[in-house]
Formats: sequence, C-alpha cells, structure tokens
Amino acid sequence: MSIERTERETHILGRLARDGSLLVGALSRDLGVSEVTIRTDLRNLEDRGLLARTHGGAEATGYRNVLERQLQHAVEKDRIAAAAAELVADNDLIMIEAGTTCSQIVTHLGARRGVQILTNSTLVVRHARVHPGLTVILTGGTFNRTSESMVGPVALRSIEDFNVRLAFFGTDGFTADRGLTTGFAEGAEVIRAMKARAAEAWLVADSSKYGRAGFVSVMGLADLTGVITDGGLAADARTDLINSGLRARIV
Repeated sequence: MSIERTERETHILGRLARDGSLLVGALSRDLGVSEVTIRTDLRNLEDRGLLARTHGGAEATGYRNVLERQLQHAVEKDRIAAAAAELVADNDLIMIEAGTTCSQIVTHLGARRGVQILTNSTLVVRHARVHPGLTVILTGGTFNRTSESMVGPVALRSIEDFNVRLAFFGTDGFTADRGLTTGFAEGAEVIRAMKARAAEAWLVADSSKYGRAGFVSVMGLADLTGVITDGGLAADARTDLINSGLRARIV
C-alpha cells in the first residue's frame, strides 16, 4: 500500500468518524484525486469492514469511537495483526475476541483454507465475509455498540461449547505486575472464557497499551502463551515481558 493511499484512507475514516457519512465528489475535490480513485478506496475499506458504500458515497458501519480506534496506531496494528495471522495454519480452529487489532487478523487470512473462527466481534464478521476459505461462528449474546461485540451470559455459554488451538485477545492496557486490564467487565469475562477453551492464548496489542492499567483486571501475563506488539515498546518493558516467561514477538 502506498503512502498516498494510506493517507487517503486515514482522511476518509477520519471524516466518517466525525460526520458519519461522506460523498465521493467532495472527497475527490478535497484530496485532489479522481472519483474513480475514491471509489476504489471506498471499495477496499468496505472489504475490510470499515465502512458501507452508499449511492454516491459511504457511511460509517459502527459507532464513531470504533472508527477512531482504528485510526490510532494503524500501521503498528496492521503489522501486529499480520504477525498473529502467521500463527494460523490451514484447517485451524481459533477464537478471536473483540477489538480493532484482533479484528484485523482476519484481513491477513485470505490465503488460508478450512480455518474455523469463533468470535464475539461483529468487526471480524465484516472482515471475513470476503474470504471464502474462512468459516465464522458468531457467539450469541447482548450487542455492545461501543466495542462492536457480543457479551453477557449467552455469549459465555456459546464459548463453552468449543475447543480451539489458538485464541487472540486485545486489551485496554497491560503491565508486568497487573497483567491484562480493561474498563469493560463483560469483555473481561469473554476473554477469560476464551482462554479456558484454547490451547494457546495470545495477546495482540500495540505498544501504547503497555503501562496502562484499566479498571477491571482480566488475567496475569503468566496466563498467556505470548504477546505480539510493536517496536515502540521501551527496552525495560521488553525486559519485563521476557522475564514474565511469555513468548514475546516484537514487530
């Protein structure tokens, strides 16, 4: 992807986060490119589940804070998601928890065949629909608009019916001493339930999350198989992760 295209996509998603909808003609004038180029950009973003095309433009597919989170550390999140996808083999059984970085894992699984994914994330469903080699099972539950996820007792019971090789989680913050934390208690319950049904549990989180401590404790770092994060992680933080016994992958 060229720098120019990345900048256009950032502008488009930013406009959607602010306004909720946009028009091709206006974008073409603002960005100084043809309407054909804008339509191609919109189609690519729709294929990744980031917007819905309309006649003459596009509209947001979820709440604005989800789009805003997609924009934060976008390059790092994509590298992390690509590295997580490398762990997935053909015919694998995996779980993917809600979160912007987690959902992007699916965008890198297009070449896989026979992969079955259990998820509580509606973003994962949007990404996966363009990849015929993937089978997606969405948990039931109560829809949480802020996180674009299914939570609650029904979601937890759904997770208990499955066993997988890999589970991928996000987090609002993680530290060596407090482990994974979040501000969303029902989301923490889903992570714990998925971890209990997986042979390997992986945290996928950009380096800005390290050192933060959310309101709700989820689990300790020792409960994880490994963590995939980006090179912005400070040297002492890397040492903390290694000393915790985790398989740490820095991308």
